[in-house]
Amino acid sequence: MTSTIAPPSPAGALSPARRWAILAVILAAEVLDLIDATLTNLAAPTITAALRGGPSLVQWLGASYALALGVLLVVGGRLGDKLGRRRVFLTGLAGFTAASVVCGLAVGPAMLITARLVQGAFGALLIPQGFGILGAVFPRDQIGRAFSAFGPVLGLSAVGGPILAAALIDTDPFGLGWRAMFLINIVLGGAALLAAHRLLPRDTGDRTVAIDTTGSLLLAGAMSTLLYGLIDGSAHDWRPGAWVALVAGAVFFTLFARRQTTAANPLIQPSLFRNRGFVSGLVLGIAFFAAVAGLLYVVSLFLQGGLGYPPLRTALAGSAPMAAGIVIASIACYRLIGKLGRTLVLIGLLTTLTGTLGLWAAVHTQATATSPATIVPAVLVIGLGMGTCFGTVYDITLGDVTPAEAGSGSGSLTAVQQLANALGAAAVTTVYFHNSARPAQAMTTSLLIVVGVTLLCCCLVRLLPRAAQPQHH
Repeated sequence: MTSTIAPPSPAGALSPARRWAILAVILAAEVLDLIDATLTNLAAPTITAALRGGPSLVQWLGASYALALGVLLVVGGRLGDKLGRRRVFLTGLAGFTAASVVCGLAVGPAMLITARLVQGAFGALLIPQGFGILGAVFPRDQIGRAFSAFGPVLGLSAVGGPILAAALIDTDPFGLGWRAMFLINIVLGGAALLAAHRLLPRDTGDRTVAIDTTGSLLLAGAMSTLLYGLIDGSAHDWRPGAWVALVAGAVFFTLFARRQTTAANPLIQPSLFRNRGFVSGLVLGIAFFAAVAGLLYVVSLFLQGGLGYPPLRTALAGSAPMAAGIVIASIACYRLIGKLGRTLVLIGLLTTLTGTLGLWAAVHTQATATSPATIVPAVLVIGLGMGTCFGTVYDITLGDVTPAEAGSGSGSLTAVQQLANALGAAAVTTVYFHNSARPAQAMTTSLLIVVGVTLLCCCLVRLLPRAAQPQHH
C-alpha cells in the first residue's frame, strides 16, 4: 500500500518502553484479525447447526469476512494516510470489537453474515495501519527487531487460535457455546482499544491523499455478485438468479479493470499489468490461495461431518498440524528465499501437492474410517507447503517491480489474497456440498480440484521473477 512518509519526531520523543508497548498493541490487533478470520473454518458446522443455516451459511461465514477485508484493505491504508493512522486504527479496532459482539449475539444467519461483513470492513481499517505506526515510532536501526516479532506471535496465534475456538465450543462457558468465540473479543478488543487510545502517538495525516471510491465500489460489486452466484447456485441447484449474478460479477470486474486504466489514483497502478512477472505472480497467488482456503474448509467439514469429530479433536487433528507446518516453513523460508528465489515457490507447491495427494489416498482407501494417524502427517505436509508459498510467492512477485510501483503492488497483492480466500472458500465448498451426503466422495473430489489447481500453479512458476528484491520487506 502506498503510504506517506511518517514524520520522524515521534521515534526520538518516545521512551523504549512505550515503543515496545505500542508494538504489543499492533500485534494484538493482528492476532484478533487472524483468529477471527480463521475460527469459522473450524466452527462453521457448529454455528450452522445452531442457527439452522444450511450449507450456504457455512460458505458465507468465512467468505463474507474475507470479502469485506479484501475489497477495503487498500482503501483502509489510504484512509490512514489521509486522516491519520491513529484515528483510523482506533476506529477500526472499536468497530471490529463492536461487530464481534453482534456476531456473538446473532439470532439468525442474516444477522451473523451482516455482522461478519461489518467486522471485515473494520478489519480493513485496522490492519493496514500497523506497519506505518511502527515505522513512525521506531528508529531505523530498531525497526527490523520490531518487525521480527510478527512471525512468532502470529505463528503461535495460527496454531492456538483454532484450539482456543474449539475449546470454547466444547467447554461451553456460561452456556454460550460458539458465541463465546466472538464475545471473548469484548475483553481482548476492549483491552487493546484502551491501550491503543493511551499509547498511540497522534498524527495528522495528509488530506491531499486521494481515494478511488468508484473503483472500490466496482470491485465490491464484482466480488459480492460472484460470491453470491457461486453460493446461491450450489445451494439452489443453479437457478437463473445465480447465473445472472455471475454475469453481473464479470461485468463489474470488467468495469473495475477499465477504471484502473483511467482513474487518477487507481487502486492498482496500470503499469503493473504490463509486468509479466507481476501478472504471473498475481494469477498464481489468486489460484493457490483460493485452493488452499477451500481446502482448509473442507478438511474441517470432513473431519466433523464425515468422521464425526467434535471441534477440539478436529482442531488437534486438522487445523493445528496444518498451522504448525505453515509456521515452521514460513520461518525457514525467511533464510532460504535469497538463495533459492522462485525455486522455493515450486518447492512449496510440490510439497502442498504431495500432502494433498497423501490425504486423497487416505480418504480414497479408508473413506469414513480414515484414522488420525494418516490425517495428521498429510495435513502437516500440506501446511509446510502452504507456509513455503505464503512466505515467498508475493516477495518473488514483487521481484522486478520499480520502487514507485512497490507500494501499490504490495497492497494489491495483500488485498487479492483475501479476495482469493473468499472465492476459494465458496468455490471448493460448493464442490464439497454437491456430494455432501457421501462425505468421502465429496472430500476426494474436492482434494482433486486442489491438486489440479496446484499443478496449474506449478506451470506458472517459470514466468515469475527469478528472485525477490533484497530490500523488499
